[in-house]
Amino acid sequence: MSSDAFTPGIVPGRMADEVYAERFSDLHPRLDDHEALVAADRCYFCHDAPCVTACPTDIDIPLFIRQIATGTPDAAAKTILSQNIMGGMCARVCPTEQLCEEACVREMAEGKPVLIGQLQRYATDHLQEQGIHPFSRAAVTGKSVAVVGAGPAGLSCAHRLAMLGHDVVVYDAAPKAGGLNEYGIATYKTVDGYAQSEVDWLLKIGGITIEYDKPLGGDMTLQSLRDAHDAVFLAIGLGGVNALEAEGADKDGVLDAVDFIADLRQAEDFAQVPVGRDVVVIGGGMTAVDAAVQAKLLGALNVTLVYRRGRDRMNASVFEQDLAASKGVRIVTHAVPRAVIGNGAVREIEFDYVDAAMQPTGQSLRLAADQVFRAIGQTLVGDGLPELDGRKIKVTGAGRTSMEGVWGGGDCAAGGDDLTVTAVAEGRDAAMDIHEALTGAA
Repeated sequence: MSSDAFTPGIVPGRMADEVYAERFSDLHPRLDDHEALVAADRCYFCHDAPCVTACPTDIDIPLFIRQIATGTPDAAAKTILSQNIMGGMCARVCPTEQLCEEACVREMAEGKPVLIGQLQRYATDHLQEQGIHPFSRAAVTGKSVAVVGAGPAGLSCAHRLAMLGHDVVVYDAAPKAGGLNEYGIATYKTVDGYAQSEVDWLLKIGGITIEYDKPLGGDMTLQSLRDAHDAVFLAIGLGGVNALEAEGADKDGVLDAVDFIADLRQAEDFAQVPVGRDVVVIGGGMTAVDAAVQAKLLGALNVTLVYRRGRDRMNASVFEQDLAASKGVRIVTHAVPRAVIGNGAVREIEFDYVDAAMQPTGQSLRLAADQVFRAIGQTLVGDGLPELDGRKIKVTGAGRTSMEGVWGGGDCAAGGDDLTVTAVAEGRDAAMDIHEALTGAA
């Protein structure tokens, strides 16, 4: 737990115990059987369906919805999982309103899409809760692949490689697998320990070993992994956080939003997580929204999310922005932090308003704050990595890096959307390319 627990004004237990359970309940409870059939019946089962084109993992959406409609949800789950092995988590966290559901013909005609994400969850949950793993391994190839990072890209790659008959060792810096699914997503989106149960289910394929508390660096270098394995897949994510460029940014109470979310995700009792009375979150992405909403749910009186551009430029979807507003989060745009004010600990934070060209307007804003969360982007951390493209690993094709025998994918690789579903697709596609490189099989 952070030192905030000892800072005046930043305290745990702001609400009655029963309030925490209500506030952190499932954001979208699973459809029951009748609701799923009604939702599936709205699908037109389009030929050349635009929703499939909009899905980064190319799931055959009309097929799996038809399978639900005909009473075979486990077959629907296999259709989903054959393309996206983490379809259960993606159904919970994927911005479907910007992807498959936005492209849905029902959305374009009526403004109300088929509930593709919720139907996907219905099917995958139905199968996984029975402990069924619908895939089996091919004949063992005798090849070994190292996967560095047990997040969505790494686990997707590991599963596909194991299914193709390779032995996979996953190395992760954390004590649990899952990456951002475990440590970086709002608790109310993945209740009841779903991230870990999905990992446990995924590992049923066999052939995958996970070694925890094994960061890249020190004794475990990229060269040592290349020497020990036939191929390496880097899915190390973005371990650093961009610095807050404002006077006084080192004061107590100014923290990384990712750490706050991780603390909450790992807490056995939400009532023990300290939160301020006046919370300010700086940023415009999903992490910023998750931090702001959860601060409010924990009992913060005032929560303000401040972003340097307009709402149309925020990486967080309109749905997420509206969710934050519905929970009482104030959203301020076109403002950049100038100074953190306080004697040792933050008490206020001052912003300059800027125009569309990021030029100061001459106006400013000062907010009371006993807790400030940085959510202004993350950076790649690591030495001896392949060639970079800007601040991420340069990749070509299905994740090939500048190093022979080394692939990369997920947030650490250039060119992606920094979405769970995109990371899963990149891990899957890299696995297929690795398989071809190791065996010559197309």
